[in-house]
Amino acid sequence: MKIFRKKGIIFSLALSLLFSFFVVLQIQAASQTASQKININTASLTELQKLPRIGSSVAQRIIDFRKKNGPFKKIEEIMKVKGIGEKTFEQIKDLITVGDTARSK
Repeated sequence: MKIFRKKGIIFSLALSLLFSFFVVLQIQAASQTASQKININTASLTELQKLPRIGSSVAQRIIDFRKKNGPFKKIEEIMKVKGIGEKTFEQIKDLITVGDTARSK
């Protein structure tokens, strides 16, 4: 009986450690994602859709806009894209960048 109790305790501890490990990994992944800004000059359709209030059609308009007009020089220029006004810009401004290539021009 004591053997089963010890095995149960060891199993519970191992399971708890494993669960804690996965929770830590999830927290690290979330913090890395949050700290990385999306470059609106190079982002794919899928990457752009990760931004709040940016669906597939607006993401496609961003891509079309930069193909037609060249890279964005500053993040505020994204408001020239149909469907992105001041309210949307306020929600995404801290999540986007134009990258180093556009700044050096």
